[in-house]
Amino acid sequence: MELRNYETVFVVTPVLSEEQLQETISKFRSFLQERKAEIVHEHKIGLKKLAYPIQHKSTGFYRHLL
Repeated sequence: MELRNYETVFVVTPVLSEEQLQETISKFRSFLQERKAEIVHEHKIGLKKLAYPIQHKSTGFYRHLL
């Protein structure tokens, strides 16, 4: 059986504290690992402007997982 590689980029609200941000990222990582996902690379993109507002926010913390 051939393994497939997937990647995801997710955006977290910019109003979280650093501790809350790390907790949210950890929960998402755990969610994937519980479903047998192997995370081979993680890239912290950081705070970026969104292309359009989401829930009245114009920026967000981006994270890339492979």
